[in-house]
Amino acid sequence: MNIRYFAWVRERVGLEEETIEVPASVKTVADLIGHLKSLDENHAAAFEEEDAIRVALDQLHVEADAELGDAREAAFFPPMTGG
Repeated sequence: MNIRYFAWVRERVGLEEETIEVPASVKTVADLIGHLKSLDENHAAAFEEEDAIRVALDQLHVEADAELGDAREAAFFPPMTGG
């Protein structure tokens, strides 16, 4: 699965994107976040405030309980503000 990171999530992970093998036990976005947190200290730091991070699967916004299904891309980004 292609994983993309934006803003401070990208800064903490240290990557704009990466491709990972998703274990069969990872079924939901929350599971994916847990898996990513287990990869290394940078990922753990990026998802330290996981409730603040927004997620899109194949460019559609989803909640943490969303099933990954056959999604090819997950994007993680902080809430956006504008003006």
